[in-house]
Amino acid sequence: MSRTARTRPRTRTRTRLGTGLSATALLTAAALLPAPAHAEDVTDYTITVDPRAEGAAIGDTMYGVFFEDINRAADGGLYAELVQNRSFEYSTADNGSYTPLTSWTAGGTAEVRDDSGRLNERNRTYLALGAGSSVTNAGYTTGVRVEQGKRYDFSVWARAENGSTLTVTLEDAAGTLANTRRVAVKGGWARYEAAFTATRTSNRGRLAVASSGTAALDMVSLFPRDTYKGQPNGLRKDLAEKIAALKPGFVRFPGGCLVNTGSMEDYSEESGWQRERAYQWKDTVGPVEERATNANFWGYNQSYGLGYYEYFRFAEDVGAMPLPVVPALVTGCGQNRATDDEELLERHIRDTLDLIEFANGPADSTWGRVRAEMGHRRPFGLTHLGVGNEENLPREFYARFERFRAAIEAEHPDITVVSNSGPDDTGTTFDTLWQLNRDGDVDMVDEHYYNSPRWFLQNNDRYDSYDRGGPKVFLGEYASQGNAWKNGLAEAAFMTGLERNADIVELASYAPLLADEDHVQWSPDMIWFNNHASWGSANYEVQKLFMTNTGDRVVPSRASGTPDVSGPISGAVGLSTWATSAAYDDVRVTAADGAPLLSDDFSGDASQWTHRGAGSWSVRDGQYVQTDETAENTLVTAGDPAWKNYDLHVRATKRSGKEGFLVAFGVKDTGNHYWWNLGGWNNTRSAVEQAVDGGKSTLLSRAGSIETGRAYDIDVKVRGRQVTLYLDGQEWGGFTDDKPAEPFRQVVTEDDRTGDLIVKVVNAQPAEARTTVDLGGARTASTARVTTLAADADAVNTETDTPVTPVTSTLRGVSGGFTYTFPENSVTFLRIERR
Repeated sequence: MSRTARTRPRTRTRTRLGTGLSATALLTAAALLPAPAHAEDVTDYTITVDPRAEGAAIGDTMYGVFFEDINRAADGGLYAELVQNRSFEYSTADNGSYTPLTSWTAGGTAEVRDDSGRLNERNRTYLALGAGSSVTNAGYTTGVRVEQGKRYDFSVWARAENGSTLTVTLEDAAGTLANTRRVAVKGGWARYEAAFTATRTSNRGRLAVASSGTAALDMVSLFPRDTYKGQPNGLRKDLAEKIAALKPGFVRFPGGCLVNTGSMEDYSEESGWQRERAYQWKDTVGPVEERATNANFWGYNQSYGLGYYEYFRFAEDVGAMPLPVVPALVTGCGQNRATDDEELLERHIRDTLDLIEFANGPADSTWGRVRAEMGHRRPFGLTHLGVGNEENLPREFYARFERFRAAIEAEHPDITVVSNSGPDDTGTTFDTLWQLNRDGDVDMVDEHYYNSPRWFLQNNDRYDSYDRGGPKVFLGEYASQGNAWKNGLAEAAFMTGLERNADIVELASYAPLLADEDHVQWSPDMIWFNNHASWGSANYEVQKLFMTNTGDRVVPSRASGTPDVSGPISGAVGLSTWATSAAYDDVRVTAADGAPLLSDDFSGDASQWTHRGAGSWSVRDGQYVQTDETAENTLVTAGDPAWKNYDLHVRATKRSGKEGFLVAFGVKDTGNHYWWNLGGWNNTRSAVEQAVDGGKSTLLSRAGSIETGRAYDIDVKVRGRQVTLYLDGQEWGGFTDDKPAEPFRQVVTEDDRTGDLIVKVVNAQPAEARTTVDLGGARTASTARVTTLAADADAVNTETDTPVTPVTSTLRGVSGGFTYTFPENSVTFLRIERR
C-alpha cells in the first residue's frame, strides 16, 4: 500500500515504556481518521533504546515445547510405529467403536483371546490364527506410509507349538510394496524380526501376516529404519526435526488433561487392569511388550510405546531440559474429584520419588537400573517437575501439592517443584491458587490460557505488575485460538511482553504442539501432519523466530503507541445453550432512560429472534425452548447491533444436559459478542466471555453450578464500556472492557555470544509502520540482518502452501539509529552487531 493512499494518522499521542504499558485503538477504527498534510515527513512510531540501562536476564530455558498426546500426537504421530492396535488391546471399554480387531481385517479363522496363554500380565489379549488364516493392518489415518528405497523393520511376538511359517507382506491396492518375508515360528512366545526395503512409495499401504499353521500373535510392529537420530523404538523423523529446529529450552510432558484425568486406581485382584486410569509413569517404561495400554482422555487409545524413557531421551536429543508433570490425585478438565485414599496418595508420592530416581539415580539404584537396562546408564539430569494440571478444586489440589512438595524437597532439595493456577488467566480459582502459592512460598506456578487475538494484543503488560518477590511463572499452555497469521501476530506481540518480564516468566510454551489433520480434538496447533507430510503453522514460524533469537538479557527500550478511538459497547442481545436444553422467558431490553427497546414473553411466536447457531428452538407454553441437548453454541439473537447503554433482563431455566445456559449482549454476529456463560465447563463454573472474530477470552470467572428445573432471573446492565451482572437480584460481578488492543509492540534483547542487539518489532495492523529507531548511542555495525514474517492477516500455512515463511535481507545505515518501515501484518527481527 502506498503512503499517499493511507488514511490513518502519522502522529502518536502517547509513549509506552518497555514494549507498551498503555495502548491502542480498535484496529478497524484507525482508517476513520484523516491523514495530516506532508505525511511523508512524519514517522508513525518511535523506538528509543537505552543500552546503558539494566534489563532482565533471559534464561536458556525461556522458551520450550509442551507435548501432550492429543490430536493423535503420539501413536500415529511422533511415535514412529506404523501399526495401529499392534497388541490387540483396543476395547469397547475405552471407546464405544473399538474392538480388539480395530484397524485389522481377518481372513480365515482369527480369534482374540484373553486367557492364561497371554504374552504377559500387562499385555493380556493376543490373536490366535488358524492354519491358512491371515490378518491385515490398515495403520493410522489413510494407511501405512512407505517410501521407495527406505528400510522398514518388522517384528512380532509369536507362539506356535507345532511350528508355523508367517508370511509377511507390505501391499496396497495396486500390489506389493516390498519383497515378501517369511518367518519360521516354533515353540513358546518369542520375538521374531524381518526387514523390508520398499520398492514403491504409497500412502495407503497395508501390513499383512498370514500363518501356514496354528499360531498366536502379539505386538505386531512395523517401524521405519530411519527414525529421529536412529533411535530404537524411535520417533518419526520429520516431526522430531521440526521440533528440534525450534531449539527448545525444555520439553514438558506428557500433558495436559492427559495427566490428571481418569480413574486414580490401576490394578486390583478383583478386576485386573482398570480402564481409563490416570496416566502413571511406571506403566510407560521397560520393554514395550510389557507396557500396559490405556484409554486416552481425548477419546482414543495410547500404547505407551512413547513413554517416559522416550520423552527423557528426546529432550536430551534436542538439548532441552526435561519437565515431566505427575498427577496430584485431584482430577481436572471438568472431572473435579479429589482422592481421600491416604494409601493411594502415599503411593503416588512414592511413585514420584521413584521417577526422580529413574531420571537422576545411579545405574545401580532400583529405578536407575531400569533406566540403564533401557540403554541410558548416565542420568538424565532432571531439575524441574510439575505436580498437577488445571485443577478446578484449588484448596484440595494445594493440600495434596504440599504433600508432594514436602516429600520431594526432603529427598531432592535441588528439584524445582512446579504448582499451577488452574485452567484460566483470571477468576476465583486462579486468584485462590495464586494466593495459596504465594503464601506457601512456591518456587514456580504454571499458568494456562487460550484467548482471542484481541486479548493477546490487550495484555502485553500482564506480567509488568506481578510481584517480583513471589513465585516465578511457567506459562505452560497458551495460544490465540487460531492458526491464521493474525493469530501468530497477536502471540508475537504478547511474547515481547514475556521477554520484557523474563525475571518473572522463566518458562513459556505454546500449546498444543502436534495435530494429525484427520484426528483433531483441539485446534489451533503448532505443527500439523498427515501420514506422509508435516508443516509448521503460522504460529510455529513465530515461535521459531523467537526461540532461535531470544538473547540473554533485555535491553530497556520504549516506544510510542497508537491512539485509542474505541467507543461504548454496542450490539444486540442473544440466548444460547451448550450441550444443554434450556427455556427462556420474559426477555426485556430497556434504554438507560427507561425507554423500551425489546419485550418478549413468548405468548405468541419468536418472530423477533434470528436463529444463528445450531440447535432446535421453538415456543412452548409461553417459553422459548432449545431442546437439543447435544448441540453446542445454539445462539439466537434479537435487537439492533447499534444498541448501547441498555439493561437486559432474562428468565432462564435449565431443562436437561451437561451445562447451564448463556445470555449474550453486545452482539454483532456469531463471532463477535459477549456472553454470560452460567454453568459452563460441565456445570462447574460461570464466566463472562468475549468473542472477537470467533476467538473467545474470559473476562470474569467464578466457580458455581446451575440447578436443573430452577428459574433464574438474569440482568445485565451495559453503560459505556462498563458491564454489571445480577443473578436473582444480587450483584454477581462486573467488568470494564476499556483496555485497548495495541497493534505495535517491540522489545530489544542482547545476545552475549555474538554481541548482537536484537530489535524485535510486531506490527499487527493492515498498514505499514514507518518508525524511527534510536539506539541510544550504542556503537554498532552499519548493517543489520533482517528476518521478516509478513502475510495477509487471514493467511494459513498448509501442506501445499506456506505463505507465512521467513524472508531475510540486509539493512544498511543503521549506526546510532535509523528509520525503517515495518510492513503491514509483520513480525520483524533486526540483528545489529554491537561494537
